[in-house]
Amino acid sequence: MTTVRTAEGYTQARKGVLLGKRARRLIGSAIAYALLTLGGLLMLLPFAWLVSSSLKGPNEIFVLPPEWIPNPPRWSNYTEVLSALPFLRYLRNTLTITFLAMIGQVTTSAMGAYAFARLRWPCRDFVFAVVLATIMVPYTVTLIPTFILFKALRWLDTFLPLIVPYWFGGGAFFIFLLRQFFRTIPLDLDESARIDGASSWVIFTRIILPLSKPALAVVTIFSFLSHWNDFFGPLVYLSSADKRTLALGLAALQGLQWGRDMTHLVMAVSVIMIAPIILLFFLAQRTFIEGIVLTGIKA
Repeated sequence: MTTVRTAEGYTQARKGVLLGKRARRLIGSAIAYALLTLGGLLMLLPFAWLVSSSLKGPNEIFVLPPEWIPNPPRWSNYTEVLSALPFLRYLRNTLTITFLAMIGQVTTSAMGAYAFARLRWPCRDFVFAVVLATIMVPYTVTLIPTFILFKALRWLDTFLPLIVPYWFGGGAFFIFLLRQFFRTIPLDLDESARIDGASSWVIFTRIILPLSKPALAVVTIFSFLSHWNDFFGPLVYLSSADKRTLALGLAALQGLQWGRDMTHLVMAVSVIMIAPIILLFFLAQRTFIEGIVLTGIKA
């Protein structure tokens, strides 16, 4: 009887320990989710205030206490923006620069990453280290030399300085990301393809790129964000009003003096500029996250 009671007591004690661990785990998970939810809401507050302000009148934005839900919402702010500045022209200029530069950046980054990850040639690792070292060079250091070069080429006040350089090197950061992903693909695929007579270009275009969609999605999204939101580049190289981008148009809208507050229109333009970014992220969310996770698996 003593042995039976001892076994029952041990079983109950073990169950109590397991229940305690489960309770602590549930409490820890609940606290973690609560903190993450709170952090997410805090990060969404500026965007919510931006959308709310874009639907208010000029005298309804900076009021205390703030009104988060416009009553009534002024959808006319978005149509008023079209008459306040040549919005469609600025949108066309922005899309032209963004897509042409993005295509060149993704293409050349993938080609450079393939050379560093899959091909064998003298001093490959040294050259890759030099490429990575360029990340530490500030953009302002090379600004004046490149400006003088583009002036000599008579490219100022054209889209060429904002597009052509990205077709001759996609950037060290993107090359590094793609190289890390390419190195996770087994080399046996390359060897099998070479046995069948495939060239390096065929291996790159028909094997490596189709298997690298997550990493390419990451680079594409980052490149799109960089060029879509670029303000400094167009400010330096574009001087004509008809060649402005949306970022320059937004700055110009802030400088307009019509005897009234333009904040509500600035908010409307800002929402329009953010909308494609949010849409792009949600469309490629799963692929984007997968690419972020996989690019750092193998050094």
